[in-house]
Parts: sequence; structure tokens; C-alpha cells
Amino acid sequence: MNPGPLTYILVSTFGIGAVVAGWLVFHTDSMLRAAYWLMVSFVAVGAMLVVLDAQFLGLILILMMSGEMTIMAIFMIMFMMNPAGLNPMTMVHQHRTSIMAGVGSFLVLAWVGVVAQFPDRPASAADPTVGLGEELLGRSMLIFESAGVALLAVMIGAIALAAQRGRFGDAYAGSQEPDIEVGTGSRT
Repeated sequence: MNPGPLTYILVSTFGIGAVVAGWLVFHTDSMLRAAYWLMVSFVAVGAMLVVLDAQFLGLILILMMSGEMTIMAIFMIMFMMNPAGLNPMTMVHQHRTSIMAGVGSFLVLAWVGVVAQFPDRPASAADPTVGLGEELLGRSMLIFESAGVALLAVMIGAIALAAQRGRFGDAYAGSQEPDIEVGTGSRT
């Protein structure tokens, strides 16, 4: 691949978009919006891979992250008290610790990237997509199929729990406090 100016422009644009979307994950009041900003960030990284001639990995990343973030958004709508962000909230806790951990991690990884001696081995002429496809669809196929069935079972269970007639009865009938008898502390 001989990258031209359009490649540099597209990779830069998608990279900046991924960073901005990642920043917006932590600056929104809604967990639902945060999930979709995270999805936008991953889609931008997948688009960078497509532009850099790794179409299979880029499209798999876009497909997997879009599905994952959509499922996460569905779970948040079902189970969170404030999924739409109608009440103010913050997505970051322990601000100083988070900033120190992020800056420290960046500095360590940047130092490793500058100091490390990376091997100078050119890739083989064989298509790496074929090898990856054989690995995913060969011996590992049962694992992926099992994970898919498990995810389907979880989604069906989540829908059953959140349905109008769930495990606690009719959702519109209201709920009652459980009968709790407060003791005096003696165990007889």
C-alpha cells in the first residue's frame, strides 16, 4: 500500500473524530448518549482501519462495537433509573486519580514506544485475512457459536425481566414492601 494524501487526511479526520467522541463519553449527562458516543469512537477507529487497508478488521470492529453498544443501550434503558440523562449526573468519579492514571499510562506507553526495539520483519506475501478467517471459523467456531447462543439467552432473559408481566408480577399493579420484622438484637 502506498498511502496518498487522501489517506493521511482520512486517517487524521477519523482519528480526531475518535478522540473527540471518546472525550464526549465522559462529558455527557446521559449514560445512553455516552454509550452511543463510545460507539461513534469505535466506528471512527474501524474506519481508520478500513482506510489503512485492513478492511476485514475495520468492518468487524464496526459490526461488533455497533451491536455491543446497542445491546448495552437497551440494557441501560431497561434497568437504569436515569438512562436519558434527565437528572444531572457525572460520568467520571475521582477526577484527580483518573487524570493522574490517564497521564501516567500515556507517558509509560509513549516511553515504551520510543525506547523499545521493534523487530524489522516484513509481512509474508500471503493474505493475512485468509489465516485469520481460518482461525476464527476453524477450531474456534464452537466457541463463537456458544457465545452467540449465550448472548441470545441473556437478551431473551432481559426482555422477559423487563416485560410488563415479569418475575415480580404486573408492572402497573405497583409494589409492596416486604414484611420485615425488626428485632431487638437477640437471637433466640
